[in-house]
Amino acid sequence: MKHKNLTAAALAVVMVIGTGVASADLVFPSLSYRTGPYAPNGIPFADGYADYFTLLNERDGGIGGEKTKLIECETGYNTEKGVECYESTKGEGALVYQPLSTGITYQLIPKATADGIPVHSMGYGRTSAANGKVFSHIFNYPGTYWDAASIIVKHIVDQEGGDVKGKKIALVYHNSAYGKEPIRTLEELSKKHGYELSLLAVDHPGQEQKSQWLQIRRERPDYVLMWGWGVMNQVAIQEAANIRYDMNKFIGVWWSASENDVLPAGDAANGYKAIAFHGVGADFGVFDDLKKYVVDAGKAAGDGSNLGTVLYNRGMYAAMLASEAAATAQKIHGVAAINPAQMRDGMEALQLSAARMTELGLEDFGPEINVTCENHGGPGLGAIQQWDAAAKEWKLITDFVGADREVVDALIMEDSAAFAAENSITPRDCG
Repeated sequence: MKHKNLTAAALAVVMVIGTGVASADLVFPSLSYRTGPYAPNGIPFADGYADYFTLLNERDGGIGGEKTKLIECETGYNTEKGVECYESTKGEGALVYQPLSTGITYQLIPKATADGIPVHSMGYGRTSAANGKVFSHIFNYPGTYWDAASIIVKHIVDQEGGDVKGKKIALVYHNSAYGKEPIRTLEELSKKHGYELSLLAVDHPGQEQKSQWLQIRRERPDYVLMWGWGVMNQVAIQEAANIRYDMNKFIGVWWSASENDVLPAGDAANGYKAIAFHGVGADFGVFDDLKKYVVDAGKAAGDGSNLGTVLYNRGMYAAMLASEAAATAQKIHGVAAINPAQMRDGMEALQLSAARMTELGLEDFGPEINVTCENHGGPGLGAIQQWDAAAKEWKLITDFVGADREVVDALIMEDSAAFAAENSITPRDCG
């Protein structure tokens, strides 16, 4: 009898390990950074991510009857620490990783794929991971850096009456995998539209930019784009103000577009622009629930003051997308306690309609999303937001528009094919 009991217990352990579920909770790791030079941007994102899962537990009893469990691990925006966080938490039943770092994402692509755990690098990471045939476990919906670069150029073309031939565009970028990501796309678009592109790298963490902005003052580009993060953004906006650069022609990527980036420059930041892939402000129903069930109940990850800020909203949005994918996985497989493989299936089948966004209290917060086996990058839409210094708020000044799919999709196919060849990957047949 004792032998039979031990055998049964061993089988139970094997079953748990085999499903990748270490507990009854749905586990969502948070690779956060609340310390270091990038903490001012990492904190509100981490708060928004945590608070949304708390909301689901407190208001709904979790997802499909299963409580959620957040495991937060501090990376300091350091790639090595990020990988250590992944290795130390993956055995806890982790369903999906949000690295919040392009460098960490690059390192996790082969690791997570081999482990069968999906990665959601939402609006960052390796752009060609949008090709689901090659990158089976990596998702970057609702948009990629190449989409962002294309939409920004499209906005510039619109501002210039449809012709940018001979214009000068400078890219001020974080000298890392993240900052370098849009360069190829901007180069291809320069061939198509005839503008002159100059590249100005800024080393980590970005506090010293005098030489770059002296060059901008000397060369007088018609537009300056920025792929920055953390203190680099604040410094760049202040340096632009110091040389009296026209803020209406200074446009950042969506990671250079938080209140933290513009407030230090005061009125001088007025008119600064950036691309966005979701709505701004707190005028959405979900915030009423977050305040009631999380903040006022004393269960918030922070002090509640970040609700409605750009990066809090983005963290909340990331958690919402993860929870909707988990619910989709539960429906597909008919089980509540899903495992990472089933979570991957849910992410690949995610369909987020405008009606569902309204149900979630996020009406018009972002575009509809329909992920497929072939397309892990989502709709690739973006809008332009602009800083109103007097009102101390961001405002969307355009509708959500699409990228130049002819240019971007060709680059995705080229890069993903090269990755597949280098890593001996046979692209999946998506049927």
